[in-house]
Amino acid sequence: MKLNRLIAITRKEIVQIWRDPRSLLIVFLMPAMLMALMGYGISLDQKNVPTCVFDREGSQQSQDLLKQFQASPYFRIAMVSGDYASLVQAINDGKCSLGLVIPNDFAEQLHKGGTVDVQGIVDATDDNTANLIFGYADAMIAGYSADVQLEYFQSRGHTTVNPPVSVQARTWFNEDLDSSNFIVPGVVVIVMAVIGTFLTSLTVAREWERGTMEQLISTPVTPLEVTVGKLIPYFVLGLVDTAFCEAIAVLWFQVPFRGGIAMMVVASALFLAVVLLLGYWISAATKSQLAASQFSLVLTFLPAFLLSGFAFPIDQMPVAVQAITYLTPARYYLSLVKIIFLKGPGLGPLIPQLFALALFATIIGRMALRSFRKTL
Repeated sequence: MKLNRLIAITRKEIVQIWRDPRSLLIVFLMPAMLMALMGYGISLDQKNVPTCVFDREGSQQSQDLLKQFQASPYFRIAMVSGDYASLVQAINDGKCSLGLVIPNDFAEQLHKGGTVDVQGIVDATDDNTANLIFGYADAMIAGYSADVQLEYFQSRGHTTVNPPVSVQARTWFNEDLDSSNFIVPGVVVIVMAVIGTFLTSLTVAREWERGTMEQLISTPVTPLEVTVGKLIPYFVLGLVDTAFCEAIAVLWFQVPFRGGIAMMVVASALFLAVVLLLGYWISAATKSQLAASQFSLVLTFLPAFLLSGFAFPIDQMPVAVQAITYLTPARYYLSLVKIIFLKGPGLGPLIPQLFALALFATIIGRMALRSFRKTL
């Protein structure tokens, strides 16, 4: 591989990128658009859940319970029903996601120290949302119940009431349990996978469609020089886009960055090598820009979104699907990004993922070289 021929191919690709407005739009606009849409559009937190209330009693104690829900950021009292039928109708109409029914002997049972059942009705058309709402409501009622129990025992002369077993919870790495700290780094992975593969999927196919491949074949450049020369500009642009997306994650979405910049650069460079080589291989194999762009989206976006652990936990997938995830490069890069962002450890915990990405880059690189031949 000679340096002057490599520089010539690189300069040629830079000119083509500069003259192609689509590539420039993809490089500069798509990362910002995807980060904004997916960063704000995807959330695992449920806040301001519309809640309907039917208080059969209307006592001070029942109002205290409702004030607990009003003060919580997770619930919003949307309607106070005068009868059970109107509460059910509100849930059926989609006006409320949670319905609370307080019995008419609520205060009496509390004064006796007994157990009171508060009915909760949840719209479970979305089971994940329903489980979250149930968990939030159960936590709210459990907190109120603990306060009532403490007041009950203190009224009978017990100065302190301690439960026999208590849990002192400490959350590490994501102290506020903010889902954006988990989602936004995953969005960075998806954006880089899609953009990297999509950009290079047009390189060789563009030469065939424009009729310039014959001129390239007639030159003394080798397939390795063509491959490396064409990928260098996109590799630099990919690093710039990665830095841009990570800056958005840290400065705009306030995701903590506890790792080292050098380790992030190494991990991003390896992943970029994988996706760029994958796009180049698709481009050389299809020889059509339309087919290459479609294949690149199918082979990167769907696996990165579904099989990397971004949308669904890998350990909750069927065993056969878990085995398939090992063939998804985004799985390893997502793990690296989350660890570097939120944990910031040394090199040791990152070695398996870095080795997997290096192995992917080697295999896909050989496939890309074999697919490009200087023959018509």
